[in-house]
Amino acid sequence: MTLTDTQITQAAADLLAAEDTRSQIGLLSLRHPGMTLDDAYRIQSAQMAQNLAAGRKIIGWKIGLTSKVMQEALNIDTPDSGVIYDDMLFETGGTVPAGRFIQPRVEAEIAFVMKAPLDGDVTREDVLAATDYVVPSLEILDTRIQRQDPATGRARVITDTISDNAANAGLVLGAERHAPDTHDLRWTGAIVRKNGEVVSTGLGAAVLDDPVMGLVWLAQRMHAYGQKIEAGQVVLSGSFIAPLECPPGTQIEADFGPFGFVAIGFD
Repeated sequence: MTLTDTQITQAAADLLAAEDTRSQIGLLSLRHPGMTLDDAYRIQSAQMAQNLAAGRKIIGWKIGLTSKVMQEALNIDTPDSGVIYDDMLFETGGTVPAGRFIQPRVEAEIAFVMKAPLDGDVTREDVLAATDYVVPSLEILDTRIQRQDPATGRARVITDTISDNAANAGLVLGAERHAPDTHDLRWTGAIVRKNGEVVSTGLGAAVLDDPVMGLVWLAQRMHAYGQKIEAGQVVLSGSFIAPLECPPGTQIEADFGPFGFVAIGFD
């Protein structure tokens, strides 16, 4: 059942209020049991329109749920995507102020910065030709929707996460820049430390077998919704590690070896 415009507008308003007040709302999948992926992207787009009207600027896009482990955990067979706004960007080595997020988590991934647009049915070669450079990155996730309904124990599903901007909240880019054809991105990965202790490792191949293919999927997905990846935008290609919880006092460092280094702390 497709949601009405009124239901879409209300869900978007509730999510934006949750972001502003740092408080979570209940599962939209329980509020609207028949909601579809199209409904979820409509809710995301409704928030986008309000954010742009409020003066925020889109600087890129994120791709999520690209690994088989995460897809199987949510019983899905497709990635999702979200919007990156200008106020989400943090400096590597910087610190996230206390209270900025509700339940922050961090993932490590490869970011693509574009020099040409991508739209529609593109190929792997098209993505590489349109990429200015690739960099090591951390994505900060947050949850404006409860991860689990306290009454029923039901976990959120993909329509919840897509509605919630694919859980996107922040972005940290490393200083190193590389032409996309100078590294085999399938073999590019990171050793991730939390408070000085190695807690995760991963390789780019965990992302759809090739991080470049994430952008192929994204260009096709966006075209179906009347959107496209623009020149100058950054695209997070998908995480190759499981999300790391980041309560106050956490320090995250991701060592990508020859590819670079990126870090963020949380007050």
